[in-house]
Amino acid sequence: MESRRSSESRVVLVTGASRGLGRAIAVGFGGGGARVVVNYRTNADEADRTVKAVEDAGGSAFAYQADVRDEKNVTAMVSAAVDRWHRLDVLICNAAASDDSLLLRLSDEAWDRVLATTLTGVFLCLQSAGAVMQAQGDGSVILIGSFSALQGRVGQTPYAAAKAGLLGLLRSVSREWGPANVRVNMVLPGWHATALTGYRDDPAPAPFEPALGHSTTMDAVAAFVVALAAMPHVSGQVFNLDSRIPPF
Repeated sequence: MESRRSSESRVVLVTGASRGLGRAIAVGFGGGGARVVVNYRTNADEADRTVKAVEDAGGSAFAYQADVRDEKNVTAMVSAAVDRWHRLDVLICNAAASDDSLLLRLSDEAWDRVLATTLTGVFLCLQSAGAVMQAQGDGSVILIGSFSALQGRVGQTPYAAAKAGLLGLLRSVSREWGPANVRVNMVLPGWHATALTGYRDDPAPAPFEPALGHSTTMDAVAAFVVALAAMPHVSGQVFNLDSRIPPF
């Protein structure tokens, strides 16, 4: 277990942190006294609620509006974090979009939007934050992946493709940034009833349902992410946090 002192020095940027899993992760870092940038795109009121929750947990935070699909927005967001707290220690790439539709019914606009947010948005955040972390000679990046990238899911072609793209991105970037002591890992958080999933229960059919019959909680995912970010010798890894068994 990391000490409160080691966590207090960390500056953490969580994308898509106005609600759901992003909020849980931000609050998890706040519980260790970290300083958290709460990224959001449209819902300022929810982002402010996340900031308050982080502060109530013992951390400090500020909300920053930025569209991760926009390079200038992302660059300005990272600069704001560094300007305020003089470094950036942890990047959590959580922002994502989905558009459930069968492939033959899927519009070009839906495809572009999902990939722009879920894959290109991560690329832009990595470029901007990675430059800071490499200059520091230290940093941790955690990508929020999805089991959909491993098994596929009917009606989730763009989302599954984008999350699968993150796997290749993870493996290449972790090798590139290893010499600079910047770790890059991925967490598969399991299914949660959030805005992204339409607040639905997991409809996964056999044999893709959790072996334990249930998924993990968002608070448990957040605790794992906080612990993983502090591990100095782990990079290039994918951690599945529920009991679904990969198909290969």
